[in-house]
Amino acid sequence: GRVEVYHDGKWGTICDDQWDDRDAEVVCRQLGLSGTPKALSWAHYGQGSGPILLDEVQCSGNELSLDQCKKSDWGQQNCDHIEDAGVSCDPFTVLTFPSLPLAEGTVRLAGGHSPSEGRVEVYYNGDWGTVCDDGWTDLGAQVVCRQLGFR
Repeated sequence: GRVEVYHDGKWGTICDDQWDDRDAEVVCRQLGLSGTPKALSWAHYGQGSGPILLDEVQCSGNELSLDQCKKSDWGQQNCDHIEDAGVSCDPFTVLTFPSLPLAEGTVRLAGGHSPSEGRVEVYYNGDWGTVCDDGWTDLGAQVVCRQLGFR
């Protein structure tokens, strides 16, 4: 859907300038959703109303929330609602074009019954691998949950 953020007592949209799949990855993580993050531009999900609160968002993809990404100051923008940013966190999306490279150490949960559970997998050296449970404790699980944007 259209991405909206709450700041200073009001909801507003995000301009799609610089908006890409790395930003979508952060939005999906912040919402606790897994899947294939896909950034959508040009008010793909319809134009919002009210203020446009963010512009020039440039995430690396590893941030836990949009607030940690490089961006314009709140409310500083040069856009119209025709440029409202959107995101799909569809777990069934199949990309038919090369996606952006994943960062080493990116984690995901696989094989669970919901996006918040599953086998821990880590991206390293171009491949996904599992994590051995030797020495695995609640502390390790807490780190993974935090990295995925869960509380």
